[in-house]
Amino acid sequence: MKPGLRQQLAEKMAGEITLSDSPGKALKKWRTSFQIPPSALAEYLGVSPSVISDYESGRRKSPGTGVVGKIVDSILDIDEENGGKFIKKYGKLLFSNYDDEVIYDIHDFAASVPITELSEILECETICGETSAQIFGYTVVNSLNAIINLSPSEFNRIYGWSTERALIFTDVSSGKSPMIAIRVTPFKPPYVILQGITPDKVHPLVKLLAEKDHITILCTALSVQEIITRLRKAKW
Repeated sequence: MKPGLRQQLAEKMAGEITLSDSPGKALKKWRTSFQIPPSALAEYLGVSPSVISDYESGRRKSPGTGVVGKIVDSILDIDEENGGKFIKKYGKLLFSNYDDEVIYDIHDFAASVPITELSEILECETICGETSAQIFGYTVVNSLNAIINLSPSEFNRIYGWSTERALIFTDVSSGKSPMIAIRVTPFKPPYVILQGITPDKVHPLVKLLAEKDHITILCTALSVQEIITRLRKAKW
């Protein structure tokens, strides 16, 4: 791990929260990305959980840079006390370049977006699972190249800055291979979209693995280029 990693990560987090049009939503994004409950963050800060809730919902005036810095440091402190898993994960992203033969497009939202909004844009059909949650980004991944070229640790790079995202795997034949790849990695996305396949062609194992990992599976018949074009035109 490169020196100054935590400081650079803290600067990125604090900058995004401070400059966001919705600082509370940006704060919630980072808290949930580090899988820290509001009560745990509040206890570490020595405040009531309602204070965190009020900041994130916008009921309380947006925190100043000093408060944001304290919150970010607390998030990182808590993660370090738990082994630093997410600091290491996001730290690797700070020093990594994406292979455009593996990742066609990747985008992180400043605030959460309903998965239904993305699903409508891509004309998705739901294979299994719920579609009521919010996401913080998407990644369009070449399924075959990702499986062939990425190690389990490198595979985690497709999550960008938040695992709460939709992974869109392109050119799949049955959907089985990307789901097996996800199965053997530590992080799981809430949503997987299979491109170039219809519901009747999805392998039965896909639903089984999805249920075990609590992943919602969708599919779309749009071309890869059309998917990228529509997502980039959307006003996130």
